[in-house]
Amino acid sequence: MKIKPEFDLIPEDGWRKRIYEIIYLSDTKAGKIFDIVLLILILFSTVLLMVETIPIIRLQYYREFYYAEFFITLIFTIEYILRIICVKDREEYIFSPLGIIDFLSIIPFYVSLFFPIWHFVAIIRVLRILRIFRIFNLADYMHDGRFIVSALKYSSRKIYIFMLFMVIFIVIIGALMYVVEGGKNGFSSIPQSVYWAVVTITTVGYGDISPATPLGKLLSIVVMLCGYSIIAVPTGIVTSEFRRRKSGSSCSRCGNEDNDDNARYCKICGEKMV
Repeated sequence: MKIKPEFDLIPEDGWRKRIYEIIYLSDTKAGKIFDIVLLILILFSTVLLMVETIPIIRLQYYREFYYAEFFITLIFTIEYILRIICVKDREEYIFSPLGIIDFLSIIPFYVSLFFPIWHFVAIIRVLRILRIFRIFNLADYMHDGRFIVSALKYSSRKIYIFMLFMVIFIVIIGALMYVVEGGKNGFSSIPQSVYWAVVTITTVGYGDISPATPLGKLLSIVVMLCGYSIIAVPTGIVTSEFRRRKSGSSCSRCGNEDNDDNARYCKICGEKMV
């Protein structure tokens, strides 16, 4: 994975530096080839894990799947060790987000030797495909990604309040449905009724539980109609934040838009402008 080439990570001259340039940098021919080969292995491994879950194929080619995964994991393990060896500050890489992802991409195979089902957790290595932004010089797209993350971050307070309201509303609806249905028709407890309320209000509608009484059906209609309007609320909150961050003149706390473009604090509530 890409590690920001900082001074304290670059080793001294010698074989460690040459390995560093190949593994961490993509501005050389060897570095780009290394990254592309690794990217192909990541994609191949991900597809392999997905196909392996098909019972008829897994039974027929179990041994081939095992050897292929063993070989790929061995390559990733060697790569991980080399990444640790060739940097000066090893802890900075090991405990970085990308270092943790690299570790998690190989450890499931070794755990699966004792607990076979953990083998499929290795699908997490698909996160390593994010290196494509570095390999093909798509760093500009990361700015757009940071913009989205930033908008979500500064919308979080409103979304938290909305989610708290939703939790209260769903618990009340679940309790009401339990009372209305008299503990029958699948509404055997309040937690079970709350589950029904969540499935209904999110418009998923599994259909495994459904009311049978007229009053229960009426309450279901109310919940369904609320579901359509409720889904639009967080979308509106985030969209509003997108517009605000693009214009940079409205307050994230009170929503006041009558602020100067270079204002540091809101005129109404004094909130610091982002």
